[in-house]
Amino acid sequence: MSIETATQLDGALATGQPYPYQRVELVEPDWTRFPGWADVTAEDWASVQWQRAHCVKNVRQLRELMGDLLDERFYADLERDQAERATMSMLVPPQMMNTMVPHLSPAGPGSLTEAFYADPVRHYMLPVFSDRRTDWPSHPHAARDSLHEHDMWATEGLTHRYPTKVLAELLPTCPQYCGHCTRMDLVGNSTPVIEKLKFAGKPNDRLGDMIAYLQRTPSVRDVVVSGGDVANMPWPRLEAFLMSVLEVENIRDIRLATKALIGLPQHWLQPDVVEGVARVAAVARSRGVSLAMHTHANHANSVTPVVAEAARAMLDAGLRDVRNQGVLLNGVNADPHTLLDLCFRLLDGAQIMPYYFYMCDMIPFSEHWRVSLADAQRLQHHIMGYLPGFATPRIVCDVPFVGKRWVHQNADYDTEHGISYWTKNYRTSIEADDAEALSRYYEYYDPIHTLPESGQQWWEQHGRLDEASLKAAEMAEASRRTAALQAY
Repeated sequence: MSIETATQLDGALATGQPYPYQRVELVEPDWTRFPGWADVTAEDWASVQWQRAHCVKNVRQLRELMGDLLDERFYADLERDQAERATMSMLVPPQMMNTMVPHLSPAGPGSLTEAFYADPVRHYMLPVFSDRRTDWPSHPHAARDSLHEHDMWATEGLTHRYPTKVLAELLPTCPQYCGHCTRMDLVGNSTPVIEKLKFAGKPNDRLGDMIAYLQRTPSVRDVVVSGGDVANMPWPRLEAFLMSVLEVENIRDIRLATKALIGLPQHWLQPDVVEGVARVAAVARSRGVSLAMHTHANHANSVTPVVAEAARAMLDAGLRDVRNQGVLLNGVNADPHTLLDLCFRLLDGAQIMPYYFYMCDMIPFSEHWRVSLADAQRLQHHIMGYLPGFATPRIVCDVPFVGKRWVHQNADYDTEHGISYWTKNYRTSIEADDAEALSRYYEYYDPIHTLPESGQQWWEQHGRLDEASLKAAEMAEASRRTAALQAY
């Protein structure tokens, strides 16, 4: 067969597939299309100091950036959301802001408004009031610590949820705040609707307590180092903590959790940071410990050349792998083509391994983002077969008191009422004396608006709480969490 014939055949096969794969070259959008950055140089853009100093933190700064390219209704929509619904304060680095409406050139006042409303990255980084559902903005079972991570703290900030793995929350801040953040009760600044909790212990004491727990708990072999985002910890302090973890004989895996690889890649390209990662990676390798990085991209537009450059720098510095843990979000990526576009952009363009897509957790005011379990199962089906098996992400449901479960692992599913039932095969750290932990069913809930009419009517009768009850429940939960924090 000639090369020409083979190419024609390949093209015919590709166009006949439900998803036509095509290699796409990464492009850094032109930031000067925004009036506020019209004079920003490439040198400025590459500076992490410039990036951090020019984050969009409020409506006034967004106005200064966008000029008259957005209608007043968008700003009013955003202000109302910040006042009435937002569980995360506004913080968007220029790098991430620049991936919104990346291919449109402004054509006059208000010209970007509709495209900005529709933009997938905007949808979760700058949520507006009109995005949210008005029928069920929150599920009746939503909670500010929806995964009960703090109930499983072994020491302050150290969640021992799985038999061999712990999550170390080193700090409560990030370089950017995603609207759907699962740790919204602790991470970031307070908002009008969420008074954030605070760590009670001094940072050095907390980190010391974490190391001491690892030393006396040989069953733990895997540490996820997170927050917040480790990119917000000064590198010398983070390196010192990682070196201390590496001295613990039973630790075999360390994972650095940072969305900053996507939202502020300039941080991971700083020479002192790259050199520091190389030092830690060399020690890890010498001790037989796997050191990897987990990042968080939700849409292909976020994967740009500078992101690929930062990922390559981390791999060259000696990390075993860079992996992506995205979140399944309506309006962002909840369809097969968009998910596959993102996976191939990560894999081909940036050498980042697609790893997980989590169903959005049941935090307050998140129903417009969440999808049903049935939809997640269909998405998993539709993305199979296109990517290499080792790079095909699992779509998982993080079930309260259970943990990550592949979406096809449910034990039962009441599709009328949107209640799925799950089992587990291990005890969390708070269930040592619970004889029924491994035999009971645990529940997870679909968004009510996705249910058939009969199911929606059932929730209308059984699931409504009046505003006063919701506020009382929120205050009670906040008081309980505050007391738990102070106990450390």
